[in-house]
Amino acid sequence: LAHAIRLLLEYTETPYEDKLYSCGEAPDYDKSQWIKEKEKLGLDFPNLPYFIDGNTKLTQSNAILRYIARKHNMCGETEEEKQRVDVLENQLMDLRMNFARLCYSPDFEKLKPAFLEQLPKKLQELSRFLGSRPWFAGQKLTFVDFVAYDVLDRLHMFVPECPELQGNLAQFLQRFEALDKVSAYMRSGRFMKTPVFLRTARWSS
Repeated sequence: LAHAIRLLLEYTETPYEDKLYSCGEAPDYDKSQWIKEKEKLGLDFPNLPYFIDGNTKLTQSNAILRYIARKHNMCGETEEEKQRVDVLENQLMDLRMNFARLCYSPDFEKLKPAFLEQLPKKLQELSRFLGSRPWFAGQKLTFVDFVAYDVLDRLHMFVPECPELQGNLAQFLQRFEALDKVSAYMRSGRFMKTPVFLRTARWSS
């Protein structure tokens, strides 16, 4: 969930400290490093990822993305753009959560065929929504493109040969990765493409 946030911080050239917490090995997957600290940070809803900027203390990944985006006018300018951002933000979160539920489920192998069966329609809808626009809200990059990149890229890792991830969605991924600041970040030692999920997941990269 922090991946899109890091990409937006890098793109906007916002200085940040990336604090990582370790998760122990199986079977216990010890999370005490985070648990010991979570209630001491002054967060209203302690969770990961969190973002602290002076007196601003946020959790919820999209709230963090919106906070950074507002500082850089990346939430859409026209009413239509703002509507497209809002709709897609929630559509992507539905898809992301369905995918996460699958990957963390003990019944992963049993549930995977049903997920793969409904995935093409979801991707076709995203493809139609993007259309011939360079970015999902229109001509200008917004924070929701960072969420879209994160979700589509991990689905591409999961189903590399998926036909629906060709065409304009593939071009979107290529266009995003070609952004100067994003490209530089991906070539740096700071970039973490995987793992996608925690060690407790049945699939993580």
